[in-house]
Amino acid sequence: MGQKIVEALIDGGKATPAPPLGPALSVFKVNIGKIIQDINSKTKDYEGMKVPVKIIVDEQTKEYKIEIGTPPVSSLIRKELGLKIIGEEKKAEEVPAAAVPAEEPKEKVEATKEAPKEGEATAEAAAEPKVEEKKIRVIVGNLTIDQCVKIMKMKRDTLLAKDTRKALKEIVGSVVSMPLTIEGKNPKEVIKEIDEGKYDDKLK
Repeated sequence: MGQKIVEALIDGGKATPAPPLGPALSVFKVNIGKIIQDINSKTKDYEGMKVPVKIIVDEQTKEYKIEIGTPPVSSLIRKELGLKIIGEEKKAEEVPAAAVPAEEPKEKVEATKEAPKEGEATAEAAAEPKVEEKKIRVIVGNLTIDQCVKIMKMKRDTLLAKDTRKALKEIVGSVVSMPLTIEGKNPKEVIKEIDEGKYDDKLK
């Protein structure tokens, strides 16, 4: 006899004695109701998200330990902002036509040009830049620094940073590639402010 591990993916704050937890725990003859209560207490902050849970049971003493995994940072950000998805970049062609300067009529432009000789390109054609498909960063949400600190505390045990300032930078750094701002600013700017100690009072 020794320690046995039960692992499951549950809805944050809404674990029940139903499968998969109930049947898996019943073989150890432990207080299932108490375990479910403890799991829900530990995962209530993750309501609306799937949370990995590990229950380690001592078969002899019936004592148990609960380890709660955390959803990825992107899932925590979505919850904070109430977004189903973080968002996608839009192609330049999706920009409203009013934002693009009107061109002169094609016939008028061509009338002022002489036909180029065979095999010879016009200077204008040579100088004309190639039109490339560009993407525009569309901001879909804005995080407050308090929300970033909250997420940092949720993920603290899984972060590599040794102190809270560096841990906060890890969270903000993960936002750099997302179409989001923090306190209305580019996340890279916020990282500089963290280095300067601007948000140290939030980390106490």
